[in-house]
Amino acid sequence: MQPSASIPQPVDEQQGVLEQYSKGWKRRLLQLLVVMGIVLIAAWYVGLLNAGTLAEGIPAIMTLAGESFPPDFRNAADWFLPLVDTLAMSIAGTAVAVLFSVPLAFLAARNTSPHPLVFQVARVLLNALRSVPELIMGIIFVAAVGFGALPGVLALGLHSIGMVGKFFAEAIEHVDEAPVEAARAAGASPLQVLYHAVLPQVMPQFADVSIYRWEYNFRASTVMGMVGAGGIGFELMGSLRIMQYQEVFAILLVILLMVTLVDALSGRLRKAFK
Repeated sequence: MQPSASIPQPVDEQQGVLEQYSKGWKRRLLQLLVVMGIVLIAAWYVGLLNAGTLAEGIPAIMTLAGESFPPDFRNAADWFLPLVDTLAMSIAGTAVAVLFSVPLAFLAARNTSPHPLVFQVARVLLNALRSVPELIMGIIFVAAVGFGALPGVLALGLHSIGMVGKFFAEAIEHVDEAPVEAARAAGASPLQVLYHAVLPQVMPQFADVSIYRWEYNFRASTVMGMVGAGGIGFELMGSLRIMQYQEVFAILLVILLMVTLVDALSGRLRKAFK
């Protein structure tokens, strides 16, 4: 038996497919042009397209770069404890964020929130927490509890709740409903449904988000030190104030090394949780 030949589509149907493709391509091109136009307007507004201003700043940048060489590591022994403070600050801040983000995420997810009003309140709370930069929170907590790593932990933790809770909630909203329905059909309570049907599905995403947030918090903790929250950022700010640019460059190299190590460790942790 000879294989049957494929039946060609009618000419009208083919023409319709081509027209739809053409309309979709034109729509995407128009969207791209609109986005590019907005980007160009924003770049012009902030002076990024002002070649004269940029050219005038290049000599000053080169002068500053020349004053930063060679890096001065004579006080490197004094940076060990501030680095430990920075690392501990990022770990503790991330732990605080994850601890409070998990219950908030279940309240802020449409498919697990017990009531629409609770859903809206949880969403507004997450929006409010991430709308205030951690640097502003750091200034507030330094004024409230004094200098040291504690205000940095509180600032990083509260700001991170807004971001981590949002990502956790979105992961919960995209779970497969089949295990959830099966657990309900078996007579499981709402908490048992969350524990046995929802949580196992979102744990890998929770782990990924938590590790990524820890990476971010380590970088942010260096900035927190500049407002008096301790850490290596405090040492960096001190060197900047007295214009010790060679020491500033050395501290930046140390921060770069630590960030690289944190990135490598987080990559290993992500692989371990997969």
